[in-house]
Amino acid sequence: MGSAEVGPLPEPQADCESDEDDGDDKPRIPGVKIELILPALCIGIFLAAMDNTIVVSSYGAIGTDLKALNKTSWIATAYLLTTTSFQPLYGKLSDIFGRKPALLFGYVIFGLGCLACGLARNVGELVGARAFAGIGGGGMTTVVSILVSDIVPLRSRGAWQGVLNIVFASGAAVGGPLGGLLADSIGWRWSFILQFPMTIIAIIVVSLYLHLPAPSEHHHHHRSPFKTRLKRVDFLGAVVLVLAVLTLLIGLDRAGNNGFRDQIAISSLIISLLLFSTFMLVETSIASEPFAPPHVVKQHSILASVLANFFAFGANMTVFFFFPLYMQVVDSLSPGQAGIRLLPAIVGGVSGSLGGGLVMQKTGKYYWLTVCSYILMLGGGTLVMCSTGTVTNSFLGSEIGIVFSSFGNGIGVTSTLIAVIAAAGSEDQAVATAVSYLFRSLGTVSSLSVSSMLVQETLRNELIKSVKGEDAEEIVRKVRESIEFIKTLPAERKAIVIACYEKAVSKAFMFAVLLGVGAVVSSTFIKEKKLGR
Repeated sequence: MGSAEVGPLPEPQADCESDEDDGDDKPRIPGVKIELILPALCIGIFLAAMDNTIVVSSYGAIGTDLKALNKTSWIATAYLLTTTSFQPLYGKLSDIFGRKPALLFGYVIFGLGCLACGLARNVGELVGARAFAGIGGGGMTTVVSILVSDIVPLRSRGAWQGVLNIVFASGAAVGGPLGGLLADSIGWRWSFILQFPMTIIAIIVVSLYLHLPAPSEHHHHHRSPFKTRLKRVDFLGAVVLVLAVLTLLIGLDRAGNNGFRDQIAISSLIISLLLFSTFMLVETSIASEPFAPPHVVKQHSILASVLANFFAFGANMTVFFFFPLYMQVVDSLSPGQAGIRLLPAIVGGVSGSLGGGLVMQKTGKYYWLTVCSYILMLGGGTLVMCSTGTVTNSFLGSEIGIVFSSFGNGIGVTSTLIAVIAAAGSEDQAVATAVSYLFRSLGTVSSLSVSSMLVQETLRNELIKSVKGEDAEEIVRKVRESIEFIKTLPAERKAIVIACYEKAVSKAFMFAVLLGVGAVVSSTFIKEKKLGR
């Protein structure tokens, strides 16, 4: 792959924006004290974060137990599939039906999905339950983000986002070790089952303590008949997007396990391309109120911001997904130990988010903050790649790298959200926020699928090339199904298999670095807008 030269970074555009735009900084729902409703909002954030890391640290145990280690990426991608498609819908749903009903709906679906995950009898049922839970999970973070944007001025938004990210980091910090410890002790199923009663508590707290007046400009929406409001929701766009992403995942999964000559892989990827084109047609020409309105997405600064999100979240999820797997296979750690080693990165992410928010609150600027944050993320990702077998094997190097990467991404996720809201204005604030989450999820799910394909294809080819003997075919099959099987191999063959795994996972980290480059380049096209006090 040839390298492309990137021109000089554009100058920040703050001076070209007039102070007349400062009116957009005012809250849409004035008079509500966020300090009083914050506990009700934080429960969903905590659960969503805990769910992410509780599953990441349990993948190895789940795949081994269900004899489907080579299919564990579907546990993540199924959840991300529906989260991706329904997150942007929550922006419109919360405008039409109200913020509180939309948030409660998300909690109910998520809780039922988690319970079904814990009761799943095979990997197919587990994947289906994760997809159902993702419908609710898509609203648990999106609606809260929209609510905070409603209540606080834009210049203070970054600092409050940092506070929410502390809650998110707390959930993630608890989830990683907890998922690993549960998998090591009473079983991975309890990682999901325990989330059900916690969701019930969240529903009760939000029902009793979250009281919000509806924005005055939307009062007529809330008084209209239910069927009338339902017709305004872009369900067609959501269904087409689900099918487009699903066929993409199927195509990449088949390619990873069977190669790109597989007819189902080729057909799925072609159908996916056609469906993505259909989705664009629906949003531009068919939907009366699209959840990804062209006039929002086409705005220069919004498009640059959401593309930076797409690449950055893809890079971050790729590293977070394969880093524990690398430690469990190459370093022979348990799921619990691997989960604990993610804690510094989680702390780095929340520190970056909170620090970035405070810098924006003090300076009122975000352009260079965003560009530098993604450069730092790229540097951290490169260090992870170099320290996990590509150049050398260094636990310290990889740990420092993932902390730097998370710190940079933590700053970027906050600053790009501010850039999106500032460019959208108050009228499109909810929809623009939801579009931002859409691109984050699209980046996450597509990047995880591509990286999983790279890892599985490389692992399969390396094992076929390196493992010899009459039982080679059976060993290749079992190695790709279970981490525990690797521990039963003779020392010589075990070393060969671990070397194959190391080469395979390094492909994912290389891919993450390329995504990091995309984030840096995209961020340079963001236009600065003055943030009023």
